This record gives sequence, C-alpha cells and structure tokens, in this order.
Amino acid sequence: MQVPQELFYTEEHEWVRVEGDIATIGITEYAQSELGDVVFVELPEVGDAVNQMQAFGTIEAVKAVSDLFAPISGQVAEINTALNDNPEIINQDPYGDGWMIKIKMSAPDETEKLLSSKAYVEKIS
Repeated sequence: MQVPQELFYTEEHEWVRVEGDIATIGITEYAQSELGDVVFVELPEVGDAVNQMQAFGTIEAVKAVSDLFAPISGQVAEINTALNDNPEIINQDPYGDGWMIKIKMSAPDETEKLLSSKAYVEKIS
C-alpha cells in the first residue's frame, strides 16, 4: 500500500501535500480501498473557509458515506472538478489525479499536528 513520504496525514485518512502556501488534499490509498468504489464526492466551493479537522465535504462509495476532514485551515483555492463526472479517479489515483481540494493555508504550522508517513503506516498496519 502506497504511503508517500513527502505528505502529511490525518487520523481520518486524508493526506496533504504542502507547496508554498497551498495545501492539496485527498484521501489515502488505504481509505479508498476501505470505502470501495467511489460513486460521488461533495466538495466545498472555491472561496469557502475550512478549519483544521472540521468536515469540508462527503465521499460516497458502494460501502459507505463518510465525511471528509480538512487537515489544515484556510480558504478553498481550487476544487478538482474532474471528480464531478469521474469520482472513480479517487480509486485509480488517490495521490495524483484523485486530489480533491487545494487550500490557501491560513496556519501553516498546523502541519505539526498531522501524522508523518511513518506514523500513518503504523496506524494502518
């Protein structure tokens, strides 16, 4: 199971890639495998504020509907509109084309509260 080392992770199985003041967010390979085939994703609007560990949307799969939690606080800068018509991209490429939202971070130091790849691997093992 892939757990890229350069990412940060949440206890709820979201990942975050930090590039400058932009955080790209998605769900982990582990999460998508546990959910099964993703059939729908509800995401916030560009400009919406999100707060660390607060729900920002939902993901619906064959097995369950789950909340999505923001790993970091800030303002939604971009959403992955490709997921509207092809939510299965999340299953196919969770760390690449399956990203969900990009946030302009308001508190970059919040990454200190997230899990490293090593800590995340220990959690799911």
